[in-house]
Amino acid sequence: MQFATLSALTTLALAAFSVADSASSSNQCDTGSLQCCNSVQAADTRAASALLTLLGVSVQDVTGLVGLTCSPVTAIGASGTSCSAQAACCTNNSFNGVVATGCTPINLGA
Repeated sequence: MQFATLSALTTLALAAFSVADSASSSNQCDTGSLQCCNSVQAADTRAASALLTLLGVSVQDVTGLVGLTCSPVTAIGASGTSCSAQAACCTNNSFNGVVATGCTPINLGA
């Protein structure tokens, strides 16, 4: 009987840990860097394609969404690092924050 109780408690503890771990990891980027962008949109929209063209990037070569006017988010919850616009994980931010490519929007409030 004690083994069954111990087994049930262990299972519940592992389940609770798994839920807590997945909630905390939803605010992190598995690939790329966490960015705070004024907007995140498809590469073929007017604003994104205009900026990409000015930077010499072919719209057809861009995979994923494009973040416009982005800055890095270095620590979640630290003073001065909140994102009041759209947070996104972006794989390429080599354009000095003008655009970031390969972006996936995320919710920092989760």
